[in-house]
Amino acid sequence: MKVRHTTDLNNPIYKDALNIRKTVFVEEQQVALDLEIEDEDKTIHFVGYVDNQPVTTARLLPETGGYHVQRVATLKEYRGHNYGHELLTALEDYARQQKRLTLTLGGQDHALGFYEQLGYHKTDRPGFLDAGIPHHEMRKELA
Repeated sequence: MKVRHTTDLNNPIYKDALNIRKTVFVEEQQVALDLEIEDEDKTIHFVGYVDNQPVTTARLLPETGGYHVQRVATLKEYRGHNYGHELLTALEDYARQQKRLTLTLGGQDHALGFYEQLGYHKTDRPGFLDAGIPHHEMRKELA
């Protein structure tokens, strides 16, 4: 899988990221579009491509000392092939190159095992609802 990233909202990479997010979050999970599309110009958008087909996406929001991982999504027909793992590994590599020490995220409760496999741990923050979906804050220290 080839991972590409952009901050340019006119770039085709961003448009691919947005299409994946709309499919997964808006159509599958019924998240309101106005909740899904926010802070677009403040984040770095990543897309994983298989044979030039966009299949997975995530974005990084800079925060003190690290990044906040957001909008992690893989198209249904590409799930179960480790593309999400590959994408998050690429995000970690990017963060290390940028000298960032931590990654945090709000993981949907049904996906906590996925993040734990990648070395993320729940923080002490109580669970919360985001767009009506149960989440927990998770964190990973980068070496």
